[in-house]
Amino acid sequence: MSLDPTAADLLSAVRASPRAVAAHDRAAWVELFGTDAVVNDPVGSRPHVGRSAIERFYDTFIGPNTITFQVDHDFISPPTVVRDLMIRIAMSTGATVAVPMHLRYDLAEADGTWKITRLAAHWELAAMVVQLLRTGAPGLGAALKLGPQLVVNQGLGGAAGMMRALFGVGRAGKRAANRILSAAADTDISRVRRLIDHNTVIEMPAGTPVSVEEFTNRVRNMRWDKMIAAGRTVSVSVELGDAHGVVFIEFATGTTRMNTIRVFTDA
Repeated sequence: MSLDPTAADLLSAVRASPRAVAAHDRAAWVELFGTDAVVNDPVGSRPHVGRSAIERFYDTFIGPNTITFQVDHDFISPPTVVRDLMIRIAMSTGATVAVPMHLRYDLAEADGTWKITRLAAHWELAAMVVQLLRTGAPGLGAALKLGPQLVVNQGLGGAAGMMRALFGVGRAGKRAANRILSAAADTDISRVRRLIDHNTVIEMPAGTPVSVEEFTNRVRNMRWDKMIAAGRTVSVSVELGDAHGVVFIEFATGTTRMNTIRVFTDA
């Protein structure tokens, strides 16, 4: 895929992250972020704001582990890059987990360099913990090791903030997302209208508002597989004919009422 200069620069900045992670280069990884950047990993947990907090995040979750990025697709909607991927984490105890994920990077230019202003990692903490414990003694050892690391680097408030990721729209959100995608894929405009609030914003591509009719017509026969509920958002890997995409469906607090349906696609 041929990219314009801005899109190429954004993707280059994002690709520098897994390189720094693989090299265990803490300084290089932190330098990718702006001064007041936010890391929300996983979405639903308490965000890490600013360089110092991001350094502590690295020390807790990245530095002790060997992390491999297996990227399926990248979607660029300046100044945002979305990655559809699997991350494999090998921990010091020998436990290994594979985490399905959607990563959203928002970037801004500073002194001629693109910096990450917000990293939102959509993955399911509960599912990862279950997978970790199923590895047996290595997984239990990793969990017991992470607890003290979390408290030392993040404090008790940070540890509690991480646990917030266990709560969110969960299965109810996934059911709601499946219903709206099914109705849209079937070109059932009346059903789509019944399933969303009249104030729901639909963007396709991201940043471009469209009507219910246009959205429904453009996603006719859409297929999907990976669906992730993180915080108040459900993200879904989709296929639109020969094109691919990720749909982010954001829900209002305490409900399964959809605020926003945002589609990132390479179409």
